[in-house]
Amino acid sequence: EIHIKEPIEKEVNPRLLPGELLLCEASTVYKYIQEDGSNRGTYGKLVCTNFKISFLDDDSASDDNEPQFKNKIVGENDITLQCVDQIFGVYDEKKKLLTGQLRKYPEKLIIYCKDLRVFNFCLRYTKEEEVKRIVSGIVHHSQTPKLLKRLFLFSYASAAPNNTDGRNQTVMFETLEDWRDELERTKGNVKYKAVTTNEGYRVSEKLPLYFVVPICISEESILKYEGRGIPIWCWSCHNGAALLKMSTFPKEQDDSTSQMQKAFLDGIYKTISKPPYELLKMDDLSSSLPSLQDIQTAYTRFKQLFLIDNSTDFWATDVKWFSLLESTNWLEIIRRVLKKAIEVAECLEIQHTNVLLIEESATDLCCVISSLVQVMMDSYSRTKSGFQSLIQKEWVIGGHGFLDRCNHLHKSEKEEAPVFLLLLNCVWQLVQQYPPAFEFTETYLTVLSDSLYVPIFSTFFFNSQHQRDTNKSGESLKTQSGPFRFLTVWDWSVQFDPKAQAFLNNPLYAEKPKPDKSQRKTARFKHQRQLSLPLTQAKPSTKRGFFREETDHLIKNILGKRIGKFINSSDDPPNSLREFYDSWHSKPVDYHGLLLPRIDGPEIKVWAQRYLRWIPEAQLHGGGTIATAAKILDLMEEVQSLQVKMDEEHSQAVSGDVHSVPMLRNSARLSSLFPFALLQRQSVKPALPTSTWKDLEDEDDLVKRDDEFVDLSGDML
Repeated sequence: EIHIKEPIEKEVNPRLLPGELLLCEASTVYKYIQEDGSNRGTYGKLVCTNFKISFLDDDSASDDNEPQFKNKIVGENDITLQCVDQIFGVYDEKKKLLTGQLRKYPEKLIIYCKDLRVFNFCLRYTKEEEVKRIVSGIVHHSQTPKLLKRLFLFSYASAAPNNTDGRNQTVMFETLEDWRDELERTKGNVKYKAVTTNEGYRVSEKLPLYFVVPICISEESILKYEGRGIPIWCWSCHNGAALLKMSTFPKEQDDSTSQMQKAFLDGIYKTISKPPYELLKMDDLSSSLPSLQDIQTAYTRFKQLFLIDNSTDFWATDVKWFSLLESTNWLEIIRRVLKKAIEVAECLEIQHTNVLLIEESATDLCCVISSLVQVMMDSYSRTKSGFQSLIQKEWVIGGHGFLDRCNHLHKSEKEEAPVFLLLLNCVWQLVQQYPPAFEFTETYLTVLSDSLYVPIFSTFFFNSQHQRDTNKSGESLKTQSGPFRFLTVWDWSVQFDPKAQAFLNNPLYAEKPKPDKSQRKTARFKHQRQLSLPLTQAKPSTKRGFFREETDHLIKNILGKRIGKFINSSDDPPNSLREFYDSWHSKPVDYHGLLLPRIDGPEIKVWAQRYLRWIPEAQLHGGGTIATAAKILDLMEEVQSLQVKMDEEHSQAVSGDVHSVPMLRNSARLSSLFPFALLQRQSVKPALPTSTWKDLEDEDDLVKRDDEFVDLSGDML
């Protein structure tokens, strides 16, 4: 039974951001702390603003128990409206999905979040009028379609003081100079040029203002079909081979148009296949990788395994964990994407072949593969600023439709697909396999995935640079008028103080020494030798399960016509990819050279920090990677304090520029849920009677149910 406490005497008010408005609230709401089916919890006030849903209890008013890793924008009991995934009401112990207008109001409210938190609220002791207001308000503001200008992004931009730098050494790729610098950095400026053809968006609204194409491509060619059929440069390898991408023509075309487009493509391919350009290999990602619908379906099944209501649900799924996990197909998709990136890396590095990635819009899977290849092949992309610049270049400026793919406006679920999350999952595989190669941590990747749903940054809330630019103009709430000045997510000081930011940086990063130009050349040749394969053909490997060669002749259907004659059909032995993979893994790892992920069998793992961080039953007490990191940070703090003392003694100068690291005391008591959740209760696995095991075995596969939401708890609530 729930014992009703006295109403909270102290008035607790939400902390509102600039431009944030309180829309509705309800008092005497009971928030459950799910614990072995008990009804323990706390009373408080549930509020809904134009930015978030927030639960305020007695602890909200005090700063005594603030976590070490506190987000300054989104608190522990805050859910941004964009982070709400689904809302369920409980009526007479039965759960029902809440959407649109409600005739009857529930006695309990369950909110499932996109960052996999689950909130349970009891409304039994709340006034009926307040229940109506808060439930209908939350459902309306978080689940119904809205206009772009109604996003909190605009309210915040017009009201917040703009006193942050925002760039933080990240190249934004909004100017022609940024693109020219990148060309020079990768030595691609000999064969490729940055163009201004799309200034004023006269070529296409989907393309960025500035982009890079082969020097031989004329302005007329770019203008002819709104940029379609034009190879756009992504990155150049140290040997001159380049990674390119291209959007295809619409498939439904009349014969004359189709013939003209085919002739146009023929001319483009012939032009970029001649010297000084390397041989060209084309890869149609729509035929060689899962579709966006497959990716969305797999992720929807996968996330249900982690949206846990209570301990009973956790242990029920634990019995069939591996079969449930495998049936989602999510890890298999990650493996296929990583394998494709290895294939592209082999073409660039070993075959010295240009690779042209082809996709309908070139803004989804093209972004994933091109980003992964650069992370694997370019050590700059494994630094924090380099990785952020890569996301800007390939995703934000490159035109990935964050607004549609994340369904921020709730306009169409058909367009929704976790493409960016797929990239972060793939990068995490590399980070956990080769930690010293990355300047950032898995906590950084987890926080970045959370930032997808924080609408005070413009980074992940537009479909293109054109959409962002055209919506920049607006009246400020202050006296002056002018364009909105949006924040970028790369300014981490907006969300975290310096102590919390220490968790984003890898203390064991094998930092690359900064050589002069002559030394840099030497390093490059050394890198080339290390990666070269033996001239004699290696003995065929017996491990071919994950590298079954697809057909050599990739059939392209860009125009509904075969253009196979332009494809560089590989004459390499069928085992060349496996040979490349095995040869690289047989050598010591150069953390500043090429990195190839291990993709055989169980090497592909679940990103535990992101998916298990809210589940107390899954924690490791005093263990996990965070316990190691905590010890290292403690040691760093000690070394730095000793360094300061030495400096004081030897030079009489006190250094005030000591990097701030968290004061982690009793790190042995931390659990693997840290820094996102504090130490939780112990959870004991229940002893299940034989009949229960039998029931679980005979149960239909939870993940394959037709219902979009898998009700793991049945009628237990």
